[in-house]
Amino acid sequence: MGKKRKEKKTRRLSRKRKRLYIGGVAVALVAGLLTWNRISTRGSTPYSAAEGTASNGYVRRETRTPLSPALFVGKTATAYRVAQEIPDVLDRLYCYCECDKHMGHLTLLSCFVDSHAAT
Repeated sequence: MGKKRKEKKTRRLSRKRKRLYIGGVAVALVAGLLTWNRISTRGSTPYSAAEGTASNGYVRRETRTPLSPALFVGKTATAYRVAQEIPDVLDRLYCYCECDKHMGHLTLLSCFVDSHAAT
């Protein structure tokens, strides 16, 4: 009987060690993500709407600014907020709804300068 108790006790310890290990990995992962986020946003400069260029010198094809997210609700408002935060990225992306053929849009950012992205 003494041998069985020792085996149960070592199993319990190994389970506790596994939980501590998983918890430690989770904490390290969260800390790493927070650190990476802080480092990646530290050197960024905001977009200059007056110049039409991004912080890295890219000249946008779409010169109009995205609509205000206050005009929309829910996920649509979030999408318009993101469009205001990263217009130079959206200006480099192709829109797959073919609005360039039917509405005269230049890039994906063009969908956010009117209410087209909300539909």
